[in-house]
Amino acid sequence: MALYVYKFGGTSVGSVDRIQKVADKIKQARDLGHQIVVVVSAMSGETNRLVDLANAVQTEVNPREIDVLLSTGEQVTMALLSMALQAKGCLARSYTGSQIKILTDENHTKARIEAIDKHILQADLAQGYVPVIAGFQGVTANGTITTLGRGGSDTTAVALAATLNADECHIYTDVDGVYTTDPRIEPKARRLDKITFEEMLEMASLGSKVLQIRAVEFAGKYNVALRVLSSFKAGNGTLITYDEESNMEAPLISGIAHNRDEAKLTLTGVPDLPGIASKILSPIADANIEIDMIIQNVASDKNTDFTFTVHRNDYAKAFKVLEQIKHDLGAKAVIGDDKIVKVSIIGVGMRSHAGIASTMFKALADENINIEMISTSEIKISVVVDEKYLELAVRTLHAAFKLDQINS
Repeated sequence: MALYVYKFGGTSVGSVDRIQKVADKIKQARDLGHQIVVVVSAMSGETNRLVDLANAVQTEVNPREIDVLLSTGEQVTMALLSMALQAKGCLARSYTGSQIKILTDENHTKARIEAIDKHILQADLAQGYVPVIAGFQGVTANGTITTLGRGGSDTTAVALAATLNADECHIYTDVDGVYTTDPRIEPKARRLDKITFEEMLEMASLGSKVLQIRAVEFAGKYNVALRVLSSFKAGNGTLITYDEESNMEAPLISGIAHNRDEAKLTLTGVPDLPGIASKILSPIADANIEIDMIIQNVASDKNTDFTFTVHRNDYAKAFKVLEQIKHDLGAKAVIGDDKIVKVSIIGVGMRSHAGIASTMFKALADENINIEMISTSEIKISVVVDEKYLELAVRTLHAAFKLDQINS
């Protein structure tokens, strides 16, 4: 008998019929003798509907009240699923985040979990019940409802798995695992049987929408074995663990990620003086704009071209900030480009093998794809290219590293 935490996303519980199928899956696991704790999201489209309602009555939505409102979406799902389980002869009880005391900080709309009281859940499991918990929500020490941000149900599930010392945390979604790249771009993409936390964290941060990045961070911190599976297709999905040594024949590169939401800004002719980077980036940070890649080139005239990337939604704001500080810094001009994308290769095999970067750059050069920026980490290489080359770059790199030959 094993203890599993199952999390079902919005598409998995998007209708009464789908909720019934989820109940069948849970009951099947219970009939095999396993203990199951369930975390549910709001039904597909429900959170957006609630946000629209809020916007209709308040121009600047109050964070405390929006948390109260949005938390109701998951409550509908948990109650319906509990009813469906009970109708099938499976003992079940539903709980909000406050009822089982998922304690969070007071940062409304993006709260962080601080502690979970596991006693109610342990008592239910001992009595043969399936606890069904509303994901995405918690409660402060003074009893105020909070939410964890979009996709927060993944984090709820992982936190519960860590607290209960579950054997695995299963994330059920509309895809059957983690793929070598987006199958919509490269039909030859293959599902991975296993991937490390580090690789998954990089993929999540670089645009993969399979898992919420905070959930992966939490799982890695507490060594919670994660498995991504489909609610609609049978299979073993993809297991995410620390074990990168188990397969000696594992590929050097595990996947190709991409991000369309990129924009690039350059401040040209900046005097090359100590502290200049801080003088450029501090006003950007003060405007609450996150920076990704940075390149600084010093010319022979001792002036610097300073380039960085931001989220495309922040492009106009960042451009305006640079225009405001340009003269104070003695810079010549601000140049921007919001028609770029980032393509990345990811794999723990980079640690012990040379030539990965040269293979990547040659493959892109052979297709006449110009690289505008490069950044690297221990297990990742990212390049910025013109957005018109996105699909070609992904398919080219997928073939160059023979990812279509991975066994799934």
